Amino acid sequence: MALIGYARVSTAEQDTALQTDALRKAGCERIFEDTVSGVKADRHGLAAALAYLRDGDVLAVWRLDRLGRSLPHLIETISALETRGVGFHSLTESIDTTTSGGRLIFSVRWVSSSVT
Repeated sequence: MALIGYARVSTAEQDTALQTDALRKAGCERIFEDTVSGVKADRHGLAAALAYLRDGDVLAVWRLDRLGRSLPHLIETISALETRGVGFHSLTESIDTTTSGGRLIFSVRWVSSSVT
């Protein structure tokens, strides 16, 4: 199992250092980065991270909003990871889908918020 990180900032004036430091401290052995608005579908760093991940790996982000463009996109991305046997860990929200509790928290928190 490898812990792989993904960091994103929206503009060139911003810096990923806070995110990458947290991801390194969490144990990420490789970190992919993007400097692009979260609403953009074309994120090369994310695409590279998703292509790099293998069954049993875990994708880690500093915060959920670094990964998903929207709630449906976030759910779709994490569901696709799960289908591939890849876990997901959000450091700030303490969501870890490699545990039954983490899967439950993700399901309850995000599915229920999409209903309201």
